[in-house]
Amino acid sequence: MHDLAFLRAPEHFTARGNRFFRRALAITRAEADAIIVPSQATADDCTRHGLGADRIRIIRHGSDVPDVSDDEVRAFRDRRGLERPYVLWCGTLEPRKNLPTLLRAFESLSRVDPDLDLVLAGPAGWGSVDLDSYPGLRAGGRLHVVGRLSRRDLDAAYAGARVFAFPSTWEGFGLPVLEAMAHGIPVVTSEGTSMAEFARGAGLLVDPHDADGFAAAIVRAAGPEHDGLAQRGRVAAEGHSWADAARLTAAVYREVA
Repeated sequence: MHDLAFLRAPEHFTARGNRFFRRALAITRAEADAIIVPSQATADDCTRHGLGADRIRIIRHGSDVPDVSDDEVRAFRDRRGLERPYVLWCGTLEPRKNLPTLLRAFESLSRVDPDLDLVLAGPAGWGSVDLDSYPGLRAGGRLHVVGRLSRRDLDAAYAGARVFAFPSTWEGFGLPVLEAMAHGIPVVTSEGTSMAEFARGAGLLVDPHDADGFAAAIVRAAGPEHDGLAQRGRVAAEGHSWADAARLTAAVYREVA
């Protein structure tokens, strides 16, 4: 059970998606002997909706990122026309990712630091974001929408970023934040979410609806606190591996069998 966001904010899902997930939840409630979740936030949601805590096993996601050379980063930046330092966001474009907060933050930030760009990576989902509503970013050529990237290009995008910003209002886990930390990129993400479980003390946490707060945190992460955050994030990410996740998942299968 990755998350119950469809119950928290059904308006962020299609009608078909809501029907599908509600049916899956009913089957899980009736039949599952054990339920694997990736975060305490999802575990709490599960118990709140009638799934017994005795059945829930928290197994957090891992992040095993490759080394990316300076040449690979340079080649990626050249292909995408990224001449200035940039803040990276990645994910599927949809309402709960809360991109308007980041765009408002960055538009105000552009008046303070005109040498910092914003890169949005990921496929289109559902629910439009009107990027033309942010003329300060468009006019200055500071907003780069690069779409879906190959895995190798995504790793280069992470490695080349000055800051990773992720203001999502809710996630089952928030893997992009962990991946950025593993690459040694300072992260700014949402307080009160699953990301805070592994980013607290290693990244900057902000109310996801506070655009000014996000702008201020990005300035801190890109400036004087950059190196310390990068180091703490990398160390924290080392405690999350896919090998550990696989081992713990296999143990749940053995327990149930």
